[in-house]
Amino acid sequence: MTETESKWNEKLKKFFKDYYWNEILQLANEYPDLRSLTVDFTDIEKFDRELSKEFLDHPGELVEAAEAALKEIDLPVEKDFEQAHVRIIKVPNRVPIRELRSKHLARFVAIEGMIRKATEVRPRITKAAFQCLRCGHITLVEQNSFKFEEPYGGCEEETCGKKGPFKVLIEESTFVDAQKLQVQESPENLKGGSQPQSLEVDAEDDLTGDVTPGDRVLINGVLISRQRTLRDGKSTFYDLVLEANSIEKLDKDYDELEITQEDEEQILELSRDPEIYGKIIGSIAPSIYGYEDIKEALALQLFSGVVKNLPDGSRTRGDIHMMLVGDPGIAKSQLLRYVVKLSPRGVFASGRSASASGLTAAAVKDDLNDGRWTIEGGALVMADMGIAAVDEMDKMRTEDKSALHEAMEQQTISIAKAGIIATLKSRCALLGAANPKYGRFDRYEGLAEQINMPPALLSRFDLIFVLLDTPNHAMDSKIATHILQSHYAGELFEQRQKLPGCEISEGFVEAELEVIEPDIDAEIMRKYVAYARKNVYPAMEDDTRQYLINFYTDLRKTGEGKNTPVPVTARQLEALVRLSEASARVRLSNKVTLEDARRTIRIVMNCLKNVGVDPETGALDADIIATGTSKNQRDKIKLLKDIIKKVSERHTHGKAPLEEVYAEAQKECGIDRAHAEEHIGKMRQRGDLFAPDKDHIKIVNK
Repeated sequence: MTETESKWNEKLKKFFKDYYWNEILQLANEYPDLRSLTVDFTDIEKFDRELSKEFLDHPGELVEAAEAALKEIDLPVEKDFEQAHVRIIKVPNRVPIRELRSKHLARFVAIEGMIRKATEVRPRITKAAFQCLRCGHITLVEQNSFKFEEPYGGCEEETCGKKGPFKVLIEESTFVDAQKLQVQESPENLKGGSQPQSLEVDAEDDLTGDVTPGDRVLINGVLISRQRTLRDGKSTFYDLVLEANSIEKLDKDYDELEITQEDEEQILELSRDPEIYGKIIGSIAPSIYGYEDIKEALALQLFSGVVKNLPDGSRTRGDIHMMLVGDPGIAKSQLLRYVVKLSPRGVFASGRSASASGLTAAAVKDDLNDGRWTIEGGALVMADMGIAAVDEMDKMRTEDKSALHEAMEQQTISIAKAGIIATLKSRCALLGAANPKYGRFDRYEGLAEQINMPPALLSRFDLIFVLLDTPNHAMDSKIATHILQSHYAGELFEQRQKLPGCEISEGFVEAELEVIEPDIDAEIMRKYVAYARKNVYPAMEDDTRQYLINFYTDLRKTGEGKNTPVPVTARQLEALVRLSEASARVRLSNKVTLEDARRTIRIVMNCLKNVGVDPETGALDADIIATGTSKNQRDKIKLLKDIIKKVSERHTHGKAPLEEVYAEAQKECGIDRAHAEEHIGKMRQRGDLFAPDKDHIKIVNK
């Protein structure tokens, strides 16, 4: 035992007995499956200030002393804590990654950030057993974590003493699980224009395999340095590495959020409130006025439907995908950011700056692990079991949009790159925002013509909302009042915080802030959603099921005629089911009632009236979203094709003069020139027609 260990040994034993006796007994019960005793640093401070200071200044020695003291404690059961560790959490010395300096070396620090990379867990040799192949004697050599050490002085057997050869005996050697992590600064902590910095972390034993890329963590450990090596020798520069002592997860999945007894009581009390829907809607982006129907849909997206794993091995998604389309300056991005903040695992990406590999997954050469190719998850993988918000979806490149198809429907991402074939999970709800091509949305034009997105992708969204910015004096005055009230409250809050001699009372600021205060606090709201998703699995009552069937079949019946469009498809029915389940979860009810079905039908019909209606006929047409062309447009294209064929036959070279086609279309079918030009443009895009010169068109014979 070293001098430091013996100095603090008795004190540490007393500390463990006074503060952690029950936890030690539990560790003894579950050892060796549980190998760590978690110690709160604030308890060490309460016990002895000098000891706590020593932990910060000389952590390596003190942690070893604590583990030695733990092994010496007399237990009522026969257990030997040979492999036990002392893990210290809530270390006060929290340092941002970019502010790590040489003065922090060999000190206990806490680093906050996001896990960027994690290598596979592999055994690392800590004590190697070398057998001399001449005499058979076994020599044990301690190994450091950097370089493999062989017996320096040769065989220890006096009669032998030869310098080798040696063979490593695996079964006689000691190994420990090891993993390298790379932790990166969280995006929200960055200063303008700066790139996020990262730090390498060494994790060992029971800390390995516990975190995945995308997790937000607080890692407590000892900062050490490793000398860089150059081709012609060693460098004077050293790299910083954190030897992890404990890892605290900050961003927890719905399943991992800690809900206390008081939280549960508060959640159950909230669920019994008849105004619960109104309160939850009022808790989503309260600084944005109005949009009750969109906020209601966002709430249902947070709660999500039920995932069904069927007996045949297939899986039906429960996540609800939503798209917001509309005029500029109506707070689409703000809604997206607020929902990401409410979701326990939310990721925000912007379309133009996100590539296909950035959204799904990329194959990269791993600098932590011998330069092998590894798969690195993108935004949708990191948002697994949460919400991925993608802004400016219309600005994404076409090949990047195509990467979303599988992620949305199957909720997996298949990769075949750099000799790696893998399938990653992306069980997240997608919340997208897009702007119309020409800046503002035209309600008399089809959706597919106005958004630069393939119809196959649009059809995968359960809900598509169109947000229009139409002047309305009464509404505008309410919005203006709300915006200015929000700004005024914010100004008062900043004045009180930043100006030392400010005379504004706290009560006055709170009264003014009330207008933008959420009805339910964000932390409780997050726990409420987590509780619902973890404990509530609603099933439909018979009358609810029948109500949805009747609604769907009645709508479909309107499309039975020869010349009538198909109003809705089975995709809309599945959306209704998911939304109804989410609506029941809001009340923490395990039954989907008629009220839930009516609520979701109202939301879905609001969407369909805006995006699924043929602007020319006013009829519901599912093809507008599914194919980008309404039935009415398809019929007109067919008629135009026939007219072009007829006109072509009259002319010797098979070329139809455009003016003649326009005149014939107007006369025979009542298609005006503007629409005829648009349909001919579409046919040329698809390769059905080509223009040999600017005045003629010709049908392509396929």
